[in-house]
Amino acid sequence: MAALFPVGPAQSARGRPPVVLAAASLQEVLNEVADRWAARGHLRPVLSFAASSTLARQIAAGAPADLFVSADTLWVDDVAQRGLVAPGTRAVLAGNALVLIAPVQSRARLDWRDRRAAAALLGAGPIAMADPAVVPAGRYGEAALRALGLWAAAAPKVVRAENVRAALALVERGAAPLGIVYATDARAAKSVRIIAAFPPASHPPITYVVVRLRAPTNPAGEAFRRYLRSADGKAVFVRHGFAVR
Repeated sequence: MAALFPVGPAQSARGRPPVVLAAASLQEVLNEVADRWAARGHLRPVLSFAASSTLARQIAAGAPADLFVSADTLWVDDVAQRGLVAPGTRAVLAGNALVLIAPVQSRARLDWRDRRAAAALLGAGPIAMADPAVVPAGRYGEAALRALGLWAAAAPKVVRAENVRAALALVERGAAPLGIVYATDARAAKSVRIIAAFPPASHPPITYVVVRLRAPTNPAGEAFRRYLRSADGKAVFVRHGFAVR
């Protein structure tokens, strides 16, 4: 902890920065929110990004953090069931959309209404996506493909990545010709393009949830949680393409 939070006289007087464990797809938006928070005279939050499943396991193992921002409700439920969430602090931050991407130079096109063509394209693979067994983006992706009747064609070609940004990176590098990511991930990457958006009704609503953790107690954590939900915080989410609720 001493290495993570070097303490000088000024910082001792101001406390310590909040530690935020957040879903990998939130990198750009949370970094901007953190910058805006720091510009108001606060200590800039320490941000750590990974798959929501990985972060939940770290919290269960005792990782010191103040806030957890998950890309779904299930991993928040898991942490809450362990008694690790401060009561009354759970709140929905934003929503997102799910898309199929390809490298920007790809000529691939897709219309979900043409199931035969869609099955042929997905069946050719590989398809990079976050691990459907545990990672929210992967779960949403599998649910969507099942709803569209395309999971049987796609499943053998799925390359399971540790999180949604790792899946995005595989497509960016040309290691996979197709990928399933959030719309905001595709927006943040210049070397991919969206070839199809999944129908919203084909998967559970993509819901980002923030909670304050029981320990360690840090007033700055609650203050930053409230700022995330403020009009200023919400405006940043909107600017990055998230749906604010």
